[in-house]
Amino acid sequence: MIRGSTRVVPVTMRLSTQQTIFWLRLVTLVGLCVPALELAWRWYNGDLEPRTVTLATHVTGDWAVVFLLTSLSLTPARALFDWMPLTQVRRRVGVAAALYALAHLLIYVLDQKWNLIVVATEIAKRFYLTIGFAALLVFTVLAITSTNGWQRRLKRNWKRLHWLVYPAVAVALVHFFIQSKVKIGDAAFAAGLFLWLMLWRLFPPKLRTSFAGLFLLAGAATLGTVVIEATWYGLVNKIDPLRVLAANIDLDLVPRPAHQVLAVSLLVIVLVALRRGIAAANRLWTGRYIRQTIPTS
Repeated sequence: MIRGSTRVVPVTMRLSTQQTIFWLRLVTLVGLCVPALELAWRWYNGDLEPRTVTLATHVTGDWAVVFLLTSLSLTPARALFDWMPLTQVRRRVGVAAALYALAHLLIYVLDQKWNLIVVATEIAKRFYLTIGFAALLVFTVLAITSTNGWQRRLKRNWKRLHWLVYPAVAVALVHFFIQSKVKIGDAAFAAGLFLWLMLWRLFPPKLRTSFAGLFLLAGAATLGTVVIEATWYGLVNKIDPLRVLAANIDLDLVPRPAHQVLAVSLLVIVLVALRRGIAAANRLWTGRYIRQTIPTS
């Protein structure tokens, strides 16, 4: 009987995990499609007028950045929340980011009346379009080679190739900054989140999952966002960086990108604390239940 029961438990757990992964993949797929469907519906109903194509270009670009950062956040989330199924949707989110980036380009081509000569000339002539197109090429290659088949073909080179996602995202964010012109709030917020994700990867493994490390990360990412914003305004818009630094401590100007990064960082800490608190409570309850129901002698 004991031997039979030990065979049943792993199968049950396996089925439960498979069901969790199935529903997580389904919810993820729906979530990835919703922005495109919502944009198509707004386009159909004329809600994007009078700058329909321009707004659609911006929306797809924004969602491409959102999904890029989301795909990079799944590895830290897996480690911090100790939930393995998250790794099962990372590929889908990354491919979706590449598709939204491709839609971003195609809508721009539509805006140019499908004149590919004009499009090629503009890409070659305008720096922010050049780097944006270069990042798109990288994302496209990474999406195509994200399958298990390509992973087997490339072997060790697969990880080397997909390491390019980090510089490609950085280049895409520079494209975002330049395209945003003076209103760089969203771009600076995205850059701050990207900085958080990169710093997390640079931390020692033990520090990544400790609360001390997360608080250190929150402070570093927040200060880094201030520096990024001040540097951009100083170099591009010729605004005194001290004015930007002062703006970040002016309560009348809350929230600024650095404040948003800090809020997200603190939210992560709270969620990790809740997750670990619930896990500890479950272990305590399970231990007491076992002691009460199973005789010791």
